[in-house]
Amino acid sequence: MSHERARAEQPMLSVHQRPFPPEDRAEAGHWEGDLIIGKEQRSAIGTLLERQTCLVRLLHLPQRDGSTLHNALRARLGDLPPALRRSIAWDQGTEMARHLTVTETLGAPVYLCDSRSPWQRGSNETANGLLRDFFPKRTDLRVHPVEHLIAVENELNGRPCRILGDRSPAAHFDALLRSRDQSTLRR
Repeated sequence: MSHERARAEQPMLSVHQRPFPPEDRAEAGHWEGDLIIGKEQRSAIGTLLERQTCLVRLLHLPQRDGSTLHNALRARLGDLPPALRRSIAWDQGTEMARHLTVTETLGAPVYLCDSRSPWQRGSNETANGLLRDFFPKRTDLRVHPVEHLIAVENELNGRPCRILGDRSPAAHFDALLRSRDQSTLRR
């Protein structure tokens, strides 16, 4: 891992430029993302949360750099219909320096949050807290294979969620995938 600060591609879109207010979750396909960092900042797991369904997807990151993150995002979101990958909100970490490349690859704009403002990705921060039960701080996150990340995803996504009327994120997301109108479902 290089300790040089990666230069972010320009222009950058601010989270304040998203076409909806932060509390609006009416339209599906808007994701919040971040990293959970391991021991001595030498390892990381990427985390994504879809805002309407609260579905979590984890990104296996053997390295902590922009190219690895780009490839992981393409692998984990590229299989979704365009209506379910409308935007991504992320912090301004060096791993997202290639945000314009991510936008071009996925067809989803990346909105960068203000520095030191984790509440601008509040749902993702909540999910990251839950993920620490599985991936404790100060541990090497490289020891977790992709299969383990998927098992953790399945466990979290299978839990009933109060905000979804006690449906699970997986059930809600699967209903969206099967729906003709993938932008929204009534809860």
